[in-house]
Amino acid sequence: MYPTRFGLPVAAALVTALLPGAAMAQVSDDVVKIGVLTDMNGPASAPTGQGSVTAAQMAIDDFGGTVLGKPIRVVIGDHQLKADIGASLARRWYDVEQVDLNVDVPVSAVGLAVQNVANEKKRLFITHSTGTADFHGKFCSPYAIQWVFDTRALAVGTADAVVKRGGDSWFFITDDYAFGHSLERDASAVVTANGGKVLGSVRPPLATPDLSSFVLQAQASKAKIIGIAAGPPNNMNEIKTGSEFGVFKGGQQMAALLALITDIHGLGLQASYGGIWVMTV
Repeated sequence: MYPTRFGLPVAAALVTALLPGAAMAQVSDDVVKIGVLTDMNGPASAPTGQGSVTAAQMAIDDFGGTVLGKPIRVVIGDHQLKADIGASLARRWYDVEQVDLNVDVPVSAVGLAVQNVANEKKRLFITHSTGTADFHGKFCSPYAIQWVFDTRALAVGTADAVVKRGGDSWFFITDDYAFGHSLERDASAVVTANGGKVLGSVRPPLATPDLSSFVLQAQASKAKIIGIAAGPPNNMNEIKTGSEFGVFKGGQQMAALLALITDIHGLGLQASYGGIWVMTV
């Protein structure tokens, strides 16, 4: 999964940055630096973190370790899922350490802050661990690329098909940050456009340890579909909790608008049976 996600955008961006007359800033210290700005120890570290660092290095190795005769080096930073720390690191990297390209940057709130810095500094940024469609929507930037998925695609991939097959009433359990809000917004638009109804939502913070009250509220709504507008770790913990509370046996379904294949393997058959998934592999 990781080499595929990293290799093409990293290589293409490096070549673009170094081409004569390119709009991006030129490498000034004879070293091409890629900043992997990620979550090394927090709740987003399992699908990103060290895996993202390793993937970046694999992409560099696949590219021969140089681009147009200049060596490529990885710089690593942990933004701790805080937008202010992410923006501060990105600014220092661009200004002081002469980083040419920032990549990764989970979650969407942090990614949007880093994109704002990239715009200000007119430097390259590729986000591939953040999904809000606002990256290429209202905050579209000539210096940024959104790689892999976005909330609009995830919403259409699930909600359109589910409503058309009879799942016409929805209640959302939504991560309370930019990605979750965007995913609920985009999915709600698809549901209503197809004649369905959104009965409400609850918004647990990222990495909430006990999701019982939120799942019980969704279950009590009697909505046919409980939409999981969340990423790891909340999404899988909500599904586990729903399975324990008998959501599937009561005639409701949980629709995870984002799920990684590793998440499904981690859930196991018993907890995941009866759910609806859009998977990023």
